This record gives sequence, C-alpha cells and structure tokens, in this order.
Amino acid sequence: MDDIYIWVTTVGAIVMAMLAIIIRLKAIKRPVSTKKIILPPIFMSTGFLMFLYEPARPAILQVIEAVGVGVIFSLLLIKTSKFEVRDHQIFMKRSKAFAFILIGLLLARIIFKLLIGDAIHVEELAGMFFLLAYGMIIPWRVSMYMKYRNLKKGLDKEVKSVMQVET
Repeated sequence: MDDIYIWVTTVGAIVMAMLAIIIRLKAIKRPVSTKKIILPPIFMSTGFLMFLYEPARPAILQVIEAVGVGVIFSLLLIKTSKFEVRDHQIFMKRSKAFAFILIGLLLARIIFKLLIGDAIHVEELAGMFFLLAYGMIIPWRVSMYMKYRNLKKGLDKEVKSVMQVET
C-alpha cells in the first residue's frame, strides 16, 4: 500500500512541477506587485493544517533538516530571480535556469523519496517535503520583495522627477 502512495504522490509532484513552470512562464508576462510576491506563501501556509493529523508530524530533527534543506535550495531561486523595468513597470526577468531548477528539485525529491521512503512513513515524508518547500519559498519571497521594493523606490523617484520637470 505504501508503494502505491509513493507512486501516486510522485506523479502528483510531477504534475504540480509542470503546473508551476507553466504558471511562472505566464506570470512573467504581467507586471509584478507586492501582492503577487507576498500572497503565495500565505496561501501555501494552509498546508500547515496537515500537521493536525499526527502521522504527518515529523520529529524535531526532521523539521530542522527539512527547513534547512529548503533554505539551501532557496539560494538557487534567489540567485536566478531578477527584475527588469519595462514601460515604467516592474517585471520578472525570464530565467532559463528556473525550469531546470524546478526539475532538479523535483528529481531530488523523487530520489529522496525512493531512498528514504521505506524508512519514513509516507505521511511524515509529506510533512517533511511541505516544510522543505516552505523553507524554500519564504527566503526566496522575502528576497524578491526586498529587490522589488528597492527597484520600486527608484522607479517612483524617477517618475516623480520626470513629473516635476514636466510641470
């Protein structure tokens, strides 16, 4: 039965990764906003409800490991997430590395799951992967927000000075 769960969740992870790539490629076509940066981790936080189900709760050492690996993986996303200004609006720069990073993370997840899937219950493993993902998205989004805010301040100053010159 655990083998079925492992395969079903692996296929689910592949589908989710493909959706994330498609959504990210579509999002690049629209300007970035504070809301678009901050809301995904807030929406994702509902996943913490899984820990109400006791079998999904990893041990404290596993929590530290999962969050730590997520923070390390976030460095790749932070390095490849850049903004550009077009028509006085801020857009994410398209990064060829993003899709490869997501695919690499997916492969790492599948390999981890196959290697330690027998040693750790499926529910507990799900909790660990959720914590890994959350440990990855928080530093990445904080970094994005800081970059965005700095770029927006510069853009606002530029627009303000152009408006003053025109009047």
